[in-house]
Parts: sequence; structure tokens; C-alpha cells
Amino acid sequence: CHVDLRPGLREIITEGIVGLETSAGTLRIQLLPDCAPHSVDYFIELLRLHNCAGCRFYRAEGRGHLWDAKGDHVKNAAFGPPYALLQGTLEVDGVAFKEMPKEGCSTVRRGSVAWIGSGPEFLISLADHAEWRDAYTVFGSVVPEDMAIAEEMSMLPASTDVWSGVTVRLLKD
Repeated sequence: CHVDLRPGLREIITEGIVGLETSAGTLRIQLLPDCAPHSVDYFIELLRLHNCAGCRFYRAEGRGHLWDAKGDHVKNAAFGPPYALLQGTLEVDGVAFKEMPKEGCSTVRRGSVAWIGSGPEFLISLADHAEWRDAYTVFGSVVPEDMAIAEEMSMLPASTDVWSGVTVRLLKD
């Protein structure tokens, strides 16, 4: 089944870290206000709602044989698919999403949390993606201890679909 972020986003004890509660466990994310202040402000607005109805993960692709367990790309391997990522939306039902501006941090590494375009679609990277260069705004990073939860989510039951000629793995409802 897909992973809802319900009961939603919640603050964790340490300042600057938020939790995405999923059926697989809570992913703690260190926000990066110096890199992406507008994106972090949006996250804080979500915290004030105490619920993120509509927020969910819907795509999950493991590392396959293209990246090692540390997230390093395997020499001479393709860069995907699979693309070693979790993808979801942070659009709250009934709340208009304000597009996020492109902000400072853009290097996607293992654990990076980044907007796809101007949002509300986002990704969590399971590998280093230097090949993506400046395509994304990174606004957070999953704490290293919680990457096992993200890896587990990438293995949840899924079906495949084709988006713009690329095979993707979609979480089952």
C-alpha cells in the first residue's frame, strides 16, 4: 500500500528536525533553513496544521545494482532506472500550494529531501545523484539512523508504469 504521512508531520525533540510519520516508521528530517528558507518555512506551516491529509509517498525505487549500500554509484553502471528514490507530495487536501522558488542547495546526496520542480512533489534520495546537478532544491536531509526506514519503504509492494518513456515503480494502494 502507499505510505500516508498521517497523522502527519510532527515536531521531534531536537530543534530543526521534523518527523514524517509513515506506516513504515518515522523518518526524521533535518531541515536546512540556511539553504532553503522558503521551503523550510512551508514545512513549519505544515507543522502548524497538525495534519497533512493528502500528503503521501506514491513512488518507490530501490538502488538496484546501480548504487552501493552507501549510495555511491557503481562504476560503469547506468544512472537508472531504478533511480534510488522515494517520491511523494506535500500538497495538503483543501490548501492551495504556493510554488516554491529555486533555492541555494541543489546537490542531491543519499538522504537528501528535495522539491521536484517547484513542488509540491518531493523526493528522498537513496543514493548520491551528482548527475542531477542543479535540477532540485534540497531543503532537508533524512538523519542517517532513519535511512533504513527509507530503504524499507523502497521495497514495499508496487506496480510499474511508464512515465515519458521511463519505467517507474508505484506503491500499491
